[in-house]
Amino acid sequence: MPTISGVITAMVTPFDANGAVDVASARQVARHLVENGSHGLVVAGTTGESPTLSDEEKLTLLEAVLDEVGDGATIVCGTGSNDTRHSAHLTREACRLGAHAVLVVTPYYNKPNRAGLRAHFSTVAEAAGETPVILYNIPSRCVINLAPEFMAELAREIDNVVGVKQANDDELGPIEGLDVLAGNDGIFLRCLEVGGTGGILVSSHLVGPEMRELYDAATSGDGERARAIHDRLVPIYDATVVTANPIPVKTGLELLGVIEANMRLPMVAASDDERAAVRTALERHGLLVAGGAG
Repeated sequence: MPTISGVITAMVTPFDANGAVDVASARQVARHLVENGSHGLVVAGTTGESPTLSDEEKLTLLEAVLDEVGDGATIVCGTGSNDTRHSAHLTREACRLGAHAVLVVTPYYNKPNRAGLRAHFSTVAEAAGETPVILYNIPSRCVINLAPEFMAELAREIDNVVGVKQANDDELGPIEGLDVLAGNDGIFLRCLEVGGTGGILVSSHLVGPEMRELYDAATSGDGERARAIHDRLVPIYDATVVTANPIPVKTGLELLGVIEANMRLPMVAASDDERAAVRTALERHGLLVAGGAG
């Protein structure tokens, strides 16, 4: 199967003022991201507020993004949940529509043991057919951690499990049989340095061209340049985590004039202090004029 690699942006989901999915704006964001450094996009992931999207909304977004940029970017659909039947159904539908890969999160809250995890991922991967499956290991949200040796077992046992979005910074490293993708922006460079293939990222909404430069430098052997770019981007990375994702990045996109920062409950608009932190980071990075509106 093809390598899952590069700058893959976990795309926000735009909503209108009434809370409905704004498909036209989603197309605009997808085009903006691909034209500004992204090799690929994740639709309906955590940054896309997937917990509050219906299956119909997720699939509508997937169709729109595939139509808009699918011929020039890797389009991944988030199809994971803690209900195996539901995840398998959504995976089957996303693959039917043409998703290039699916991102399947560790089951949260019900805390299955390893036998349950193995059965869950095997069932969902079977529903994906020949479409690549990317595991999503994020113990901070799911409680359960997928140990590297267990993920290597899954890769050996399930043919189309090909990658992992690794959001456990402490266990970042090579995993036999898997393309390892940084799950947090701050470890993007370190992931590439240890042999990872890329990252599923958030700050690339705001500084996509520079994150693409970092990737190109790191993968061409120019570690010094990659490190310099990383150091310059750290304040942006920090700004996108001043509160729960995706509140800061949506705020940044609004300040840059890309979309309105409308959220769905239980996500709420950035506070004045949070908005100021994002604005300050963008100003210091030269993306906004200091003292401007907003």
